[in-house]
Amino acid sequence: MSSPIRMKQLTFDHLVQSICSVHETFSAQATKAINISLTLRNWLIGMYIAEFELRGLDRAKYGKRLVDELTIKLEKYKVSACGRRQLYNYMTFYRAYPQIVRTVSAQFKQLLLPAIIPSGKVRTASAQLEIEPEKLLSHLSYSHLESLFEIEDSFKRVFYEHECIRGNWSVRELRRQIVTLYFERSGLSKNKKKLAALVAKKAEIDKPEFTIRDPYMFEFLGLRSKDVMGESHLEDALLDRLQEFLLELGHGFCFEARQKRIILDDEYAFVDLVFYHRVLKCHVLIELKTDEFKYEHVGQLNTYVSWYKKHAMTAGDNLPIGILLCTRKNHAKIEYALAGMDNKLFVKKYQLELPKKEEIQKFIEEQMK
Repeated sequence: MSSPIRMKQLTFDHLVQSICSVHETFSAQATKAINISLTLRNWLIGMYIAEFELRGLDRAKYGKRLVDELTIKLEKYKVSACGRRQLYNYMTFYRAYPQIVRTVSAQFKQLLLPAIIPSGKVRTASAQLEIEPEKLLSHLSYSHLESLFEIEDSFKRVFYEHECIRGNWSVRELRRQIVTLYFERSGLSKNKKKLAALVAKKAEIDKPEFTIRDPYMFEFLGLRSKDVMGESHLEDALLDRLQEFLLELGHGFCFEARQKRIILDDEYAFVDLVFYHRVLKCHVLIELKTDEFKYEHVGQLNTYVSWYKKHAMTAGDNLPIGILLCTRKNHAKIEYALAGMDNKLFVKKYQLELPKKEEIQKFIEEQMK
């Protein structure tokens, strides 16, 4: 942050810069505060469940059904992000990071159970390399930590903690490095510094917009996905117009959802637009990419279509389809994703009832001008 501007130096440009600086400073501070609160909240939930399993007076009454019963009860009370999988994750988080207890401030000490109030330093298997819990909370989001506490080997986990903080990795980058075995590759590499430099050069660094769109964060704040998931003003505007355009075509589109959240392998994904087609009797999923066509876009859309095929189809529904729209200035590419359809007649029926590629392409290009 730049030094304060003296009144005699305050020009209009300085005024704009000063307001931007204040906004960025306090937005970052608010985001960090919310993230720390969310992380502590999840750790404390994990603490309560884990300790109840050990010492709860009526724990025998619930046994293995504890988490299922708890999920149902919390849903009635509208407690966010407390699904079955999430509650198990909170317990794992609590057990993997006992040192987090030291970050609970005096004003919240009453939330701790007496059995776990620290009397001294909490030791872990990798204590010598352990990062101070205050630093973990201030540098890593809960989504980062969720990827880390899934690693059972504490030494490996600490390695990724250090690398993630040092490189300011995004959650996606952290997961990519874990999946591509960076820890193992580093151990086998003869030139570890060169490998680290290559990783740092290609790494996706964390940015404020990544954190603010974290699904856990907006659930915690009680926000709708649409409020925070738009990737740009251009994309939001195009989706608004596209939604109106398809409804006005009269092809049988019935609007169902915007930024529809689905769960893929315990991670959230968001489908830009979801319609139900009353003539074809199927879901139509639309993904908009405000960049050039890439094959991974088709793969992503096909994944969404397959998810709908498995989880959203009901009796009488036909197979879902997806429409991928990729845009560049004065250009659009349209791709259809069909969920495993090998029936040519059926495909033909879809092509007759859906808007023609040229029709959508013309609309997109007009909006981009």
